[in-house]
Amino acid sequence: MNGKISIWLALMSFVFACGCGATRPSKYYQLTVPDDQPPAVDPSPYPITLLVGSLRASHLYREDHIVYGLGGESMGTYEFQRWVEPPTEMIQEILLRELRTSGRYKEVDSLRSNSDGDYILLGRLFDFKEVSANPLVARLTIEMDLRNRKTAATVWTHYYTRDEPVPKKDVSAVVAALDHNVLLTVAEVKSGLDQFFTAQRLQRAP
Repeated sequence: MNGKISIWLALMSFVFACGCGATRPSKYYQLTVPDDQPPAVDPSPYPITLLVGSLRASHLYREDHIVYGLGGESMGTYEFQRWVEPPTEMIQEILLRELRTSGRYKEVDSLRSNSDGDYILLGRLFDFKEVSANPLVARLTIEMDLRNRKTAATVWTHYYTRDEPVPKKDVSAVVAALDHNVLLTVAEVKSGLDQFFTAQRLQRAP
C-alpha cells in the first residue's frame, strides 16, 4: 500500500512539475506616453480650466488584455499578451498630458469629484483591437464630447474611427499600429478643441 502511495505521489509531482515548467511568461505593452515637460508658453491662452474625464468602454477595454476580432461580432483576448494598464486609462493620460503641455489653456486637470472647471472632456471607446481582415488591421473607434459645466450642454463632438494596417501577424506590430492610431486621434482632438475655442473667442470679441 505504501508503495502504491509513493508511486502516486511521484506521478503527481511529475505532472505538477511539467505543468509549472510549461507556464508561459506574460508580455506587457504600453502606449507612447509623452515625456513630462513644462507647458508651452502661449502669450494668449484660453482663459478656461479644462477637465479630462474617464473614458467609458466595455469591460474588455477596462481590463489589461489585448483584444482581437475573429470576424463578424466575435472577439477574444490574448492570454499572455497584455497592456500595462487598461486602454481607457492610458488614452485618458495621453490626452491629459498633451492638452496640458500645449499651453493653450489656463489649466488642464483630470476630472475628480471636487474638481472645479469650465468645460469637461468626456469620451467613449468603442474599438481598440486587432481585426482579422485582409489585410490585418488595428482598429480604433472613439467619440469625444466637450460639455459646458455650467449649462451641462454638449458644445463639441469628435468621432474618430480608423483601421491602421498591420504589416505582419504579430502582437507587437498590432500594438505599434494601435499606438499610431492613438497619436493621430489625440492630435485631431487637440486641433478640434483649438478650433472650437478660437471660434468662441472671436464671437466674444468686441
